[in-house]
Amino acid sequence: MNVAPKFPLTVYYDASCPLCRSEMETLKARDAGNALCLVDCSAPAFNDAPCAAEGVTRPMMMARIHARDAGGRWLSGVDVFVVVYRAAGFATLARIYEIRLLRPLFDRLYPWIADHRYLLTRCGLPRLFHWLAAARRDRATCADTRPPARKRGC
Repeated sequence: MNVAPKFPLTVYYDASCPLCRSEMETLKARDAGNALCLVDCSAPAFNDAPCAAEGVTRPMMMARIHARDAGGRWLSGVDVFVVVYRAAGFATLARIYEIRLLRPLFDRLYPWIADHRYLLTRCGLPRLFHWLAAARRDRATCADTRPPARKRGC
């Protein structure tokens, strides 16, 4: 991704999928800057006409995650994860998705994950996001209660 997205970012995801919903809810809970606007494209009332006019249809959104930045630029697949993880404060995970040598692997792996997300849900993968959120909360709590570092010479 060469151009930084303009926020807020509207993320279209399948909330009928427990895995997708768990991940997006975890990220939104960490979105202190309100940079993410989540849209459930699986909802019966979802109208994809404005998006379809730009070439992104509901079936496309249901098959792969999509996002549109405030400047009108569309992102899909791994590019979305890079941006949403960074916006939610998971900069290390975002950087991992951007590693040049690993990116081809992620670009090939993500479609398989998306195609098998309901199976992965049955295997318990949504718990990973609950654990990730809890680990971040615990680390923040520990950092808040740590005594201040001593200065040298004191």
